[in-house]
Amino acid sequence: MVIMLIIGEFARLAGVTVRMLRHYDSLGLLVPAHVDPLTGYRRYAATQLPRLNRLCALKALGLTLEQVGTVLDAQVSAEELRGMLTLRRAQIEDQMAADRGRLQAIEARLRTIEKEGTMSELEYVKKELPGVRLAQVTGRVADVSELGMTIGPAFDRLLGGLAAAGVPPRTPSIAWYDGDTEGTTWGVGVPTTLEAVDVEGAEVADLPAVEQAVTVIHRGSVATIGDTWQALATQVDATGLTAYGPCREVYLETPTDDADAWVTELQQPVR
Repeated sequence: MVIMLIIGEFARLAGVTVRMLRHYDSLGLLVPAHVDPLTGYRRYAATQLPRLNRLCALKALGLTLEQVGTVLDAQVSAEELRGMLTLRRAQIEDQMAADRGRLQAIEARLRTIEKEGTMSELEYVKKELPGVRLAQVTGRVADVSELGMTIGPAFDRLLGGLAAAGVPPRTPSIAWYDGDTEGTTWGVGVPTTLEAVDVEGAEVADLPAVEQAVTVIHRGSVATIGDTWQALATQVDATGLTAYGPCREVYLETPTDDADAWVTELQQPVR
């Protein structure tokens, strides 16, 4: 026995509107199983729900209704459709992640603008920087905006590798950056006295001593550290000095349960 449903009930079960069902009917994508010749009332068979489910899924993939009709008539299997939807879901997730990154960048830029002229409480210190031997991971990015998504995972890989190799990490951890016209070379590391470490992708290298640097303390999450770097750069320029070479972030306090409680010293070598 075929179960017949009035258009409103069929729409409710399928999660679509009555207006959409009428539109699909007019296009020949989903014709009612029965239309009363006197009243014009549409009735649908429960067995039509799978076709409507596929129709809605194909629309979600971004196909036009004309394309949807072609695919429906080709009788795409559930397995093929599942693969198409899985791919589309991954594409949407990637787009959402990119949009979140752009939104965070906009918010950070707004915070920077709002803080212009209000960071006079920062204390700048000129000092010599000692050389330090690091067990480190290095890399390069074409755009400085990529650093935020790169540094954290790099630290995680390094610390995880050191732990697996039985090497207890020493503090404070350090990140350094050296930019040029084509990109930025970066490194993240922890102090070590070893000559080598058995960690994939890691090396032991010396960060050389610096005769003079301007430094400042950043208190808070690394998400807002760009504001303090800009203030430091402005200070260097105001004193007539010239920044050069790899700048450093020395992570003095890094409580894992409170990013806003981090204390980081920013170090800019100058001449």
